Amino acid sequence: MAELLALMLLFPLAGALFQAGWGAKCGRRASNVAAAVAIAGALAMAVVAIWGLGVAPHRIRYGSWFAFDGFSSDFSLLYDRVAGVMTVTVTFVALLIHLYSATYMREDKSFARYFCYLNLFVFFMLVIALADDLIFLFMGWEGVGFCSFALIGFWHEELPNVDAGRKAFIMTRIGDLGYVAALGIVIALFGHASLSDLAARAETLSPGMAEVIGFCFLFAALGKSAQLPLSAWLPDAMAGPTPVSALIHAATMVTAGVYLLMRLDPMLAFAPDVGAAAAFIGAATALYGAICALGQRDVKRILAYSTISQVGYMFLAAGCGDVTGALFHLQSHAFFKSLLFMCSGVMIQAFHEEHDIFRMGARLRKKMPGLFLLFTCGAAALAALPLTSGYFSKGRTLADALAHPNDIFLLSFVLGTVAALLTAIYVFRMYFVAFFADPADPAPMSDDPALFRMERPLWPLGVLALVYGFINLPEFFHLKPLLDSYLAGTVAPNPPEVENAEVVVMILDAVIAIGGLLIAWAIYRPARRHKAAPDGRLTAGLGLDGFYRKWLAAPYARAAAFLWRGVDEDMLNGTVLAATSGISGLSDGIRRLGGGRIAVSLVTVFALAAIILTWLAVGWTQG
Repeated sequence: MAELLALMLLFPLAGALFQAGWGAKCGRRASNVAAAVAIAGALAMAVVAIWGLGVAPHRIRYGSWFAFDGFSSDFSLLYDRVAGVMTVTVTFVALLIHLYSATYMREDKSFARYFCYLNLFVFFMLVIALADDLIFLFMGWEGVGFCSFALIGFWHEELPNVDAGRKAFIMTRIGDLGYVAALGIVIALFGHASLSDLAARAETLSPGMAEVIGFCFLFAALGKSAQLPLSAWLPDAMAGPTPVSALIHAATMVTAGVYLLMRLDPMLAFAPDVGAAAAFIGAATALYGAICALGQRDVKRILAYSTISQVGYMFLAAGCGDVTGALFHLQSHAFFKSLLFMCSGVMIQAFHEEHDIFRMGARLRKKMPGLFLLFTCGAAALAALPLTSGYFSKGRTLADALAHPNDIFLLSFVLGTVAALLTAIYVFRMYFVAFFADPADPAPMSDDPALFRMERPLWPLGVLALVYGFINLPEFFHLKPLLDSYLAGTVAPNPPEVENAEVVVMILDAVIAIGGLLIAWAIYRPARRHKAAPDGRLTAGLGLDGFYRKWLAAPYARAAAFLWRGVDEDMLNGTVLAATSGISGLSDGIRRLGGGRIAVSLVTVFALAAIILTWLAVGWTQG
């Protein structure tokens, strides 16, 4: 097992090193193949490793990273069935994204740099999925942050792309302060930073200390997973290439926060307020993201706000203590959201980099029927139409909240239910406008045959978006829920109340999804033309981004400008320049006195004699 896990990590790392050193020299095709082979190797290792994995977790130590004063940090892994499912999901989706990228980036001159970052991204995400030592995990945590910064601002010749990368980097670093604080507390309490040991010794913590550690980790998870109030960076992350958006949103960086909460579930069982906060924030974010998605015209920004919303459902499940439910929705979301993002990339290139769905229309459906069918699969799953993957996984999260006895979870259920209705509306708004409408200002279409080649890696995702939900059917179907059974003994079992709630939620979800479809059809049916721009407040994320710019970024910029010009340049530099000017003048005067000229020397002697005689006379008179 140790060898398989080491190879799983080394394949993408070796791929990144190859791209950095030789990718550009060996040519585009060889670079594409090498990048895909690296991820395929990691996927093969993940499949072989999970095939022989039992219920008991594997704790593997490869050596010490650093040590001082009795403390050491290890290259140690915790491989259990949750990690096994996560690694297979990450590598499988990443492989399809790499295959898609080979065609998508066909004309980009920086293809080797792109695949280097992409391989490195997968490596760091696998570190997060496998690490036991919290400092080692933090390396992966910061690594995906760096890779997201590099890939969001990949086309750095344009300043808005660089600004978007910086924004993502800074906002996620704000959340990371919580991780650092929690890490310091854990080390101070236990003398080490082992995730498995923290879970085993959680019951020895006082309730207050468990809450403090839990809230610190929750704050870190909110930043990484773009949940309120640290969600403003994710819509701007669309500045990068579309496959990057698929990778960040589907199975890597944005899901890292909720995955951290899953790993911490044994400790969070002793911090119920943290779970309640995670559930409520997740439900509120689900509603917030759905409202904002309703006002977007850019297909990628619609999907970005949709990701914010859907990850909120994962937080809702994790806050309810249902690790299986959170992982189930994480997986189904990875399949249908990566599918939708890559479909959007084909749509954008088909219209010569046009992002506005109101400039696409029925021509797209007629010219590219395969793309239309793939997008239909993803849209149906995202909207949670009955029997799709999203229908079962989202229903599980809402049943968790409905079955919980605490009132905050009931409120979270209400927020999540409203968000589910809005989700169906914005999904089918996007669907009908982009594929059925007769646009008032149509964008020109491309006939590039490469567009059809980009569809090929998407078919497995289309199938999974429709059928993956059957892997974990509710109990009332009287079929074995495979994911629940597989994770039994690894995570805490779900209470029977959830099974009862699932009956109600499944009926409600079906009504909501179909109702949302009908509402969207009534408003955006093909016979209608839509010229008016959406509400600017919705487009701007309900003013959250503007709030940060006005009340946080702008005062900081003014303070920085004052400290730079007023204090540093005017006061400090001015004082230093005045002092040097005075010293320079004094030394210049002294230099003149010692110039060697007899007349100057005589004047100096007589002047000093006059000063001494005057001083003596004054002293004698006073005496």
